[in-house]
Amino acid sequence: MIKKHLIITSIASPNPVLKSYAELCRKNNVVYTVIGDTASPKSFKLAGCDFWSVERQLQMPEKIAKMLPTRHYSRKNLGYVIAKKNGAGLIVETDDDNFAMDNFFNFFPKQIRTNALENRGWHNVYHYFSKIHVWPRGYPLDDVRHSRLDYSSLKNRWVLAPIQQGLANDNPDVDAVYRLTGELPLTFDANKEIALGKNTWCPFNAQNTVWYAEAFPLLYLPSYCSFRMTDIWRSFVAQRIAWENRWHVLFYSPTVRQERNEHDLMKDFADEIPGYLNNRMIAQALQDTPLKKGESNLFENLIRCYQKLIDLHLIGTKELPLIEAWIEAIG
Repeated sequence: MIKKHLIITSIASPNPVLKSYAELCRKNNVVYTVIGDTASPKSFKLAGCDFWSVERQLQMPEKIAKMLPTRHYSRKNLGYVIAKKNGAGLIVETDDDNFAMDNFFNFFPKQIRTNALENRGWHNVYHYFSKIHVWPRGYPLDDVRHSRLDYSSLKNRWVLAPIQQGLANDNPDVDAVYRLTGELPLTFDANKEIALGKNTWCPFNAQNTVWYAEAFPLLYLPSYCSFRMTDIWRSFVAQRIAWENRWHVLFYSPTVRQERNEHDLMKDFADEIPGYLNNRMIAQALQDTPLKKGESNLFENLIRCYQKLIDLHLIGTKELPLIEAWIEAIG
């Protein structure tokens, strides 16, 4: 049995979601870590939850703990470091507004026979889980109306998928354009999976995502970019590097339902503009970046990919020292 860790970052007091995960983790023998920030309550007490205040984080020996900006989702990186140090073989991450469904801890194996695609370019996986015209946050807007294969026509085969993305019902991870114009709440089809391999792009998020140990180096969330793009751009980097290891990214039917925290949708829209304008170009630039094959080159490839995003002036130059500190902490 591999050791499993659940990581959440939150500034909330123990709310119903956080409390429910404490009970679920106890029942499923999962280590539960919540990473706080400067706006977190001074006293956070939740039985079964290992809460890390900023003050406690700053006592960590890893340099990255002091280097990460506060008031930023990227402090979640410290949760990954803590889990790795404590022997995790699998990390699952979610957010404090996602209620787990009954199958949340029914993880798929990393080697799985499933519907798989390669060499398909941009591919909207939400198409396979809903008849509603919907797309994931980070998907290029000029591609959302392109036709796709029927689910029944997909080829079934064995793949290695150490990165896996579960969808979310009710308030799924869609962009501000969809939220302002589309249909919500939304329920996706159950009991479906699809794996995307080489030369096939689809963004994935940090809201219901499973990572097996070999993929831990790719967990890194960048700090010096648009807040709404930190997990999306991470997903592009992770997919590009995954191809060099013949890894797929598995997408599967919802195991959470989101009761979304309050958002200003126009602010979300503004924060997503760098993605609307650049995500297609980012993917092409990463695809054109020469990388090295094999797990021994994950860190070098990580640096190469983020250097490319820095060269494109989409991520700040302060990111590289953080990545070096990440490599030192997680390696």
